[in-house]
Amino acid sequence: MILDDLSKDQLKELVKIYARNIYALDGVWFQSIEQMNGMDEAMVHDRNAWRRFTETEARRIKKFLGLPDQSGLDGLAKALSCRFSALANTEVEFIREDNSLVYRVINCRVQTARKNKGMPYHPCKSVGIIEHAYFALIIDDRIECEPVSCFPDVADESCACSWRFTLSRE
Repeated sequence: MILDDLSKDQLKELVKIYARNIYALDGVWFQSIEQMNGMDEAMVHDRNAWRRFTETEARRIKKFLGLPDQSGLDGLAKALSCRFSALANTEVEFIREDNSLVYRVINCRVQTARKNKGMPYHPCKSVGIIEHAYFALIIDDRIECEPVSCFPDVADESCACSWRFTLSRE
């Protein structure tokens, strides 16, 4: 198989290519619905798809990393860093606070692509709430998620979006 012949660096690049491809596929189907039926209907389908996909992605990453059921914020940070979105968006950061973890996407591929096409920004907050909250819940059911800044409710201009994960109980 060709994968056996690839170097470590080539495999890492291939993973990043696949991560970007997932975003591209997401954008293509979303824009198809958006163009035919409008943003509101596209957002309904987007929220439904992300809820299901996020749970699957979280379960697979959790198993891959061998994380226990209550892996806390450290386990969540490891899992988030393996998500396709963290691999596709070249600038992400994690900020650890007392009992919380802030995940920031500095430059978002989705919003950048829409801007470059002359399209309005994707109103991703409602989808992001589902995506991030369900991911965290699968990793550790004690973790709650809240948006810090996400379009259309941008509170921090220094990043595309920002999410706070809090460990609710030990």
